[in-house]
Amino acid sequence: MGWIITKFAITAALIVLISEVVKRSDKLGALIAALPLVTVLAMLWMYIEKQPMDKISQHASLTFWYVIPTLPMFLLIPWLLPKVGFWWALSAGATTTMLSFAIVAFVAGRFGIELW
Repeated sequence: MGWIITKFAITAALIVLISEVVKRSDKLGALIAALPLVTVLAMLWMYIEKQPMDKISQHASLTFWYVIPTLPMFLLIPWLLPKVGFWWALSAGATTTMLSFAIVAFVAGRFGIELW
């Protein structure tokens, strides 16, 4: 149980750190948030817990494919925020991400990459 609490505390601290950095510097906060720190931590936890290398490799590969559909959201939200406000912009971004994921999953499936 102590290990789970340690993982939770380190991962949560990372999110709090990013939110605090953003208050002082948009650019630095965005840079830190854009780094795949959560994914790297997840793979580190998997390695420490002696997960098979193919499982860690699969996680990294699938993360690549799951990141692609999120990218339109980061263009749509700043464009919509001044027009419709936070909650509508966030909702539109989330919806766009889900639709983008369906498209990416369909296209990737045509190349033998199963994301569903």
